[in-house]
Amino acid sequence: MLTQKLPLLITGQGLHWSPQRIFSVATQIIILLISSILLTNVIVTLGERRLQEDWAAQRYSELQSVGSLIADRVTFQKFRTQMFANSELLKNYLMIPSEARQEQLQQNWQLMTGNIPELFDIALFGPQGEFKFSASNEMNYGALPPSLLGGASSMGGTEVYTSPLDFTQVDGKIEPYLYQLAWLENPDLSVRGYLVTYQSMTRMLKSIKPAYSSEQSPLLMVDTQGLLYAGVKNKPTINRIPETLGSSLRLSYPALWRKMATSNFGQFHGDDATFVYLKIGLTTQYETRREYYLVSYVRNDAIAADFYEWRNIVIIGSVVLTLLSLGLILLVHAYRIAQRSREFSIDLANRLFHQDTGCIIVNDHNRVVTANEQAAKLLNIELDELSDRNLQRILQLEDDAYAAILTQLNERKKWHDVIDFEEQCGHFLAVTISSAPRPAKKGNYLLVIFNDVTELKQAQKQANLNRLLNDNAVASALVSVNGSLELANEAFMQLVSIHDITNQNLTELLNNDLSSQWPRITQQILLQGSWKGQILCDPNSQENTCLQATLKGHLDAAGEIEYIVCTLEQAQKRALLQDRGDLIPHRSTILVNLRDLDDYFKSLTPKSRDNSSLLLIDITAESMLSHMSDIGQLESRQREVEIHILKSLPVGYQMSHWQLGKVIIILPDTSSDAAHHFAVKSLNSLNDIGLGTGICMGIASYQAGQNLEQYLSNAEVALQRAKQIGEQSICQAYTRHGATDKK
Repeated sequence: MLTQKLPLLITGQGLHWSPQRIFSVATQIIILLISSILLTNVIVTLGERRLQEDWAAQRYSELQSVGSLIADRVTFQKFRTQMFANSELLKNYLMIPSEARQEQLQQNWQLMTGNIPELFDIALFGPQGEFKFSASNEMNYGALPPSLLGGASSMGGTEVYTSPLDFTQVDGKIEPYLYQLAWLENPDLSVRGYLVTYQSMTRMLKSIKPAYSSEQSPLLMVDTQGLLYAGVKNKPTINRIPETLGSSLRLSYPALWRKMATSNFGQFHGDDATFVYLKIGLTTQYETRREYYLVSYVRNDAIAADFYEWRNIVIIGSVVLTLLSLGLILLVHAYRIAQRSREFSIDLANRLFHQDTGCIIVNDHNRVVTANEQAAKLLNIELDELSDRNLQRILQLEDDAYAAILTQLNERKKWHDVIDFEEQCGHFLAVTISSAPRPAKKGNYLLVIFNDVTELKQAQKQANLNRLLNDNAVASALVSVNGSLELANEAFMQLVSIHDITNQNLTELLNNDLSSQWPRITQQILLQGSWKGQILCDPNSQENTCLQATLKGHLDAAGEIEYIVCTLEQAQKRALLQDRGDLIPHRSTILVNLRDLDDYFKSLTPKSRDNSSLLLIDITAESMLSHMSDIGQLESRQREVEIHILKSLPVGYQMSHWQLGKVIIILPDTSSDAAHHFAVKSLNSLNDIGLGTGICMGIASYQAGQNLEQYLSNAEVALQRAKQIGEQSICQAYTRHGATDKK
């Protein structure tokens, strides 16, 4: 690059470093060194801050997970307390108290407390709040607060009261705990007694096992008054953090507490550490709310230590990049000197640039030397801007594809292909590249020729559409997403008795009320890729025949429907299917979210919607509620139940997921009695294969003016009643039109 290969005619053709260029190089080097030092310092500072923010974001996410798990545990403990209150052993003891029954009940409680880590005691209190007996004697039991007794409390019945956190001594250690109280009522609603379960917050946090194993990431739990209830194991590594349970964070660290008191979550950057906090609500009672703060922190010097290796990497990288930049500056100036000292002599015929064909000449560095006006027009680039452009960028090719072109040019001296320039200039261009040696110089130059073949490509596209259409042995048509006919073969036109497809719509040609069902059909095509059904039924025909339609969608690059191929075939006679006894059950799709179900619900005709019913199925068996690890078993059971129901699902019924363990089925044109019959039939079918255990069903009828959310709410009422009754698994609610009371 820096030496001349040919003898010089004059000394001005050589390479000369002028004083101006030397001063420019020195100035750029000084600016580069100053910028590199400042940029390195900024990157190191921002890196430490970013690491600090990443830690805070990660800890906040973990605090959210821990808070959700604690709230879920407390909610599940309510359910468990209610189960203990409704146990047969306790009912037998309350009905006929005896020492044998008491001992049996205590043994059962001891077994429960031994198997449940966070449950360390269960106690029974009398109607006046006096202590009777418990599973163990680890706590100092006193009388219950008067506010929870009799008519002094607004709670009762099946409700469970959750207390705020408090401290007690267990095995000589202070233990934070909360208790849950269930009312034991007589049939006349008078209080028979109180069942109290005591839950350990320390054991609960230990069982959750979050990523807080290191001292740099502790987990503290304080109440809204600043008292510390959990998280102190060893002496804190920073000042102003309480060292014992029951100490006040509000008094030891006022600045942090003021920040926490003004918001429910956030970060606090202290002198020694960075804190992340989140307020969680354990439960909401009629009397009060149970809210606590989860707090975690990390020392600032720990952040700096973690970033030590990255700081060294940044400094070393900065030095390397500075050296490379120095070399690049010198190379760029040398290249410019060499470039200005060169002159190329290219001998081309004048007629090459006066034809309708676009031409450009490219040097051995793949840079455009010159181009004619037709090439600039075809490429939609100004003629002056084409000069010195990279050929690979002009052709919009990847590195591998362009390397293959260069390889073919070296071997065959020529390359030809058609490239899509629609986005750039709206054309398809046939590109021919020829390689030729440069006279009196080493290397080659490339001659690139462009021809507009847009019309040819359009004809090929039309031929491809015709191929898609006619690749069927039956009546076929190519339609757009709104049903308009784009192309049709002769068999289709004869079948629907038309001679021209102009302004024809598939939904109007087929007389089976297809227009009202078209949104639902296109939705299924988008979800599953195709739709099959029988249409064009003729009720006046003695043979009672109809057409079997198959609609297959073709999607564009954005995933939307571009064209639909419709094929029509003569369906088998219904009488033959009935005689053979091999009726194929209707298959439907299981919608995966409530939005798709809402679209299906809105697409129903007003008559079908007004006369519809909604069936809500809860497949959660009682045995699956004892352990949190049964989610996989519940998902497998739900999948088996859905597949079995789907095989016998009548035409027009639609199934959808709602929640884990719950399935929705919308039954158009179905009364509540017919829906109840369908539910009984489905439940019997599930019982026959051993899947009906624990399944409950709720049925609701559509009320005028309802949306899907209100519809589901009514079905949920019926489902809750089915669960509460216990004697039957199917109940109805809101099945009388215009009625406000449940049926």
